[in-house]
Amino acid sequence: MFVLETIEERVRSRLTKYLSRDSTGIRKAVLKLFLEDDAYTTSDVYEYLRNHNFDVSYRGVSAMVGLMNTRLGILSIDVTGDHNVYMLKEDYRQIVRSVIENY
Repeated sequence: MFVLETIEERVRSRLTKYLSRDSTGIRKAVLKLFLEDDAYTTSDVYEYLRNHNFDVSYRGVSAMVGLMNTRLGILSIDVTGDHNVYMLKEDYRQIVRSVIENY
């Protein structure tokens, strides 16, 4: 039997898998940051994580945010300035909030 998944189900599934491999809580912390309804550069995310006592490198944060953008498909990216600016796509805000609350 062939079942078509909705976009919401696919995103929910990808997010759950993504968070299941989050042994330190860093991925959840970044998703919560993006839920705060703002746009962030890699530097912003890096500083946020350092201020919340995560042991991270700038390159590691850059890779993580880039991966969230490409693999999860929940971020939009603005590349017009000097730095990439990432924000959570409005369509996925409630899905991300729901997955985080129930995870």
